[in-house]
Amino acid sequence: MTIKAYGTYGADKPLEPLEITRRAPGPHDVQIEIAYCGICHSDLHQARAEWVGTHWPCVPGHEIVGRVSAVGAHVSGFRTGELVGIGCIVDSCRHCPDCEDGLENYCDGMVGTYNGPTDDPPGHTLGGYSQRIVVHERYVLRIRHPEEQLAAVAPLLCAGITTYSPLKHWKAGPGKKVGVVGIGGLGHMGIKLAHAMGAHVVAFTTSESKREDAHALGADEVVVSRNPDEMAAHAKSFDFILNTVAAPHDLDGFLVLLKRDGTMTLVGAPATPHPSPNVFNLITKRRALAGSMIGGIPETQEMLDFCAEHGIVSDIELIRADAINGAYERMLKGDVKYRFVIDTASLSA
Repeated sequence: MTIKAYGTYGADKPLEPLEITRRAPGPHDVQIEIAYCGICHSDLHQARAEWVGTHWPCVPGHEIVGRVSAVGAHVSGFRTGELVGIGCIVDSCRHCPDCEDGLENYCDGMVGTYNGPTDDPPGHTLGGYSQRIVVHERYVLRIRHPEEQLAAVAPLLCAGITTYSPLKHWKAGPGKKVGVVGIGGLGHMGIKLAHAMGAHVVAFTTSESKREDAHALGADEVVVSRNPDEMAAHAKSFDFILNTVAAPHDLDGFLVLLKRDGTMTLVGAPATPHPSPNVFNLITKRRALAGSMIGGIPETQEMLDFCAEHGIVSDIELIRADAINGAYERMLKGDVKYRFVIDTASLSA
C-alpha cells in the first residue's frame, strides 16, 4: 500500500513530501495509523548523514503513537482501535541472550525503526514521519495515558526510555542523590523521571535562564555548570549522574562530583568524541563512567506504564509536517521546550 511520508534523498537536501510503500500485515503483524511522531536529535544526525550508514530515501522517526487499524491472523495481544506506540526497535534476532533477557536494544541483529535492514522496499526501514506503519506484534507497545495526552506521549518512546533505563538500572530512588546534565529533550525527561522515582535531583545547565524551568520540571536543586563555586559545592556527593548532553564536553568536571563508587552514565550521542577523561578521576574513588542505549521492549512498556501512573509526559511543541526543516534548524539552536512532535494528519492536508 502506498502512503504519504516526509523524508529526504540526500544529506544535503531538505526533507520533502514522499510516497512510500508499506507491506500488508502478516500473521503476526500490527498495522498502525500514526497520529503523532516525535522528532529526535538522532533523526537529524541520520538525515544529514552525520552518522555512518544512512540509506536513501531516509524517512526518520522512532517516537510513534497511533491507533491499531488491522492485525494479523495470529495476533492475540492487540485489537483494532487500541492506542499503541512504536519506539526505536522494529525487529531483532529474537533468540540471542540479549533478546531472551528482553534487552533487544543490545541485540547485534536489532533493526531500527528507520534505516535498518529489511526485505520490504526499498530494502531498509522507513520511519514514523508517515501516515502508517506495520510492525511485528513483539515490538508494539500499549499506551495507557488518556488520549488527549497522546501527542506528548510520543517522545517517551525514545527520550523517555533512554533516560528511564539507566535511572532504573543504577537504582535511582529514595535516599539517592542524582544529577541530570543538560535540560533538553532527554534531560527534561530525566529530571521528571528521577523526581518521580523519589531521588534527590540536581539539574545541571550552562544557562542561568533555565534555573526556573528545571525547578518546575522537578529538580530539587539547579547548578549552573559554568559557575565553579556552584560545582565545587557538590564535590564527591552524587550517587549517580545521568549525562544527556549530545555535544563533546569536558567529563572530568562532572566525574569529580561523584562519591566513591558513583557512576556517570552517558546517553547523549555526539557527532564527534568527548575529550578523554583523566583516569585518576576514576581510579582514586573507584568511580565508573558508563553508557546506556534506549531500552528493551519489556522495559519500554514498564516505562510507559510508570509514566501513565505518575502523569508524566514530555513537554512538546506540536508542528505540521511541512515545518520539519525549520524545526531541525531550531533544534540545532536549542530553540525548543523540549521536543518537537509532528501532527501526521498534516501529511494529507
